[in-house]
Amino acid sequence: MKNENDILKWFNNELTEQDIKDLKQSETNGTLEKIAFYAKQMQAPEVDAQKALAAFKERKITKKETKVIQLNFKTFLKVAAIFLVLLTSSYFLFFNSNMAFETQTAQNETITLPDNSEVVLNAASKLKYNKKTWENKRNLTLEGEAFFKVSKGNQFTVTTHVGTVQVLGTQFNVKERDNYFEVQCYEGLVSVTFNNETVKLSKGKTFRVVDGTIQTVNDFNAEIPSWMQDETSFEKVPLSHVIAELERQYNLTVSLNAVDGSQLFTGTFTHKDKNIALQSITIPLKLSYKTEGNHVTLYNYEK
Repeated sequence: MKNENDILKWFNNELTEQDIKDLKQSETNGTLEKIAFYAKQMQAPEVDAQKALAAFKERKITKKETKVIQLNFKTFLKVAAIFLVLLTSSYFLFFNSNMAFETQTAQNETITLPDNSEVVLNAASKLKYNKKTWENKRNLTLEGEAFFKVSKGNQFTVTTHVGTVQVLGTQFNVKERDNYFEVQCYEGLVSVTFNNETVKLSKGKTFRVVDGTIQTVNDFNAEIPSWMQDETSFEKVPLSHVIAELERQYNLTVSLNAVDGSQLFTGTFTHKDKNIALQSITIPLKLSYKTEGNHVTLYNYEK
């Protein structure tokens, strides 16, 4: 065996008789016989095609069974989730009777209460009450502005962050905004409590608090608030509060450029036309304005 080709010929039984004799007399013979012996032990087993196919099919079936088990687990989770939703819904249906309403910018909503009292919620306002206890306690919580037309019955209470309004059956408007609280009576008699002091309002009377100070307001003779007729009216109200209401009705951001926000404004602006509304505010106060999209800047009129 002088080279690798001779070794390969020996494994393939391609050697001549003379080559075999030479091999048996060489030192390599023992090593090659050992290699041949172990090679036979390492021969690959014969494969039965039919049995292999059957085994393959069994493996596929087994995998499918595993998937079925996984699917059943997912189905269980889905059923559990549905059960949890139903349980939660049942809780809110039978135990949680809190009713809540909220309006967005430039949006009004009319709400009928369980006693057929009616509430008209102005823009950017929130109203809450408990339906379960309503028959015995007609209590509501208001953030923003709303007009109430109350059916006669037991005491009707509207609570705000600033003060409390109580009636038996009447029509009134409550406005509670940042540093602004106002109650107007349109029918009957309204009781307003502010800082532990109670004031009675009859038809046409107004109770107003601006920046923590009670204001003196003239009587009015309107049947409903102006905002329910798509306009907002003011009598000697600081410009900053007028602008805040304009922003709520038109989804605007208004900046004052060297303009005094504490100056008083008396007038009305419409809810239907932004430019006319801006002119209604700026012209009486001798102001100008410029708009960029939803942003408006007010500045003093330059002669």
